[in-house]
Amino acid sequence: MLSLTVVAVVFGVIFLAELPDKTALAGLMLGTRYRASYVFCGVAAAFVVHVALAIAAGSLLTLLPHRWVQAVVGVLFLGGAAMLLYTNSDDEEDVRQPADQSFWKVAGAGFMLILVAEFGDLTQIMTANLAARYDDPVSVGIGATLGLWAVAGLGIFGGRLLMKRVPLALITKIAAAVMVVLAGFSLYEAAVG
Repeated sequence: MLSLTVVAVVFGVIFLAELPDKTALAGLMLGTRYRASYVFCGVAAAFVVHVALAIAAGSLLTLLPHRWVQAVVGVLFLGGAAMLLYTNSDDEEDVRQPADQSFWKVAGAGFMLILVAEFGDLTQIMTANLAARYDDPVSVGIGATLGLWAVAGLGIFGGRLLMKRVPLALITKIAAAVMVVLAGFSLYEAAVG
């Protein structure tokens, strides 16, 4: 059964975690050089694959005893918060640009960029954690996919405007704080049983 609460929580966590990520900036760069709708189609398809893999991993975690899962999820949330706060977001992605502007070339370039860059990334780990935490793969999958698509859309269609108005450091700190709160809940549940 679909839980709108879980969808909303997952959307918020994934959106905030992905916003300062360099793949959003790569999407912005592709979106400024090529037809934005083509880029978005490729990026959106890659994020669906990304989320499906994370949901599968998170579903495997639910086979472990509940206390262990909550402890592992709590530690991983803390690790995610630390990664957000202490990684350098100034690195640039090496983006191969398609030679022509056809839909398949541009969408394919966006798809491959995101598929490779996001594999094992923080948001994929976070999605797996959230799938294990809520044991609701459909709601988590929808929330994570919508969060990633929203960031991709912002990056591709309006990233420059957002970055001028909201400092990247503030976005990163908010995302890290949300992860610390989720870690606290998970560790508390692991401790009390």
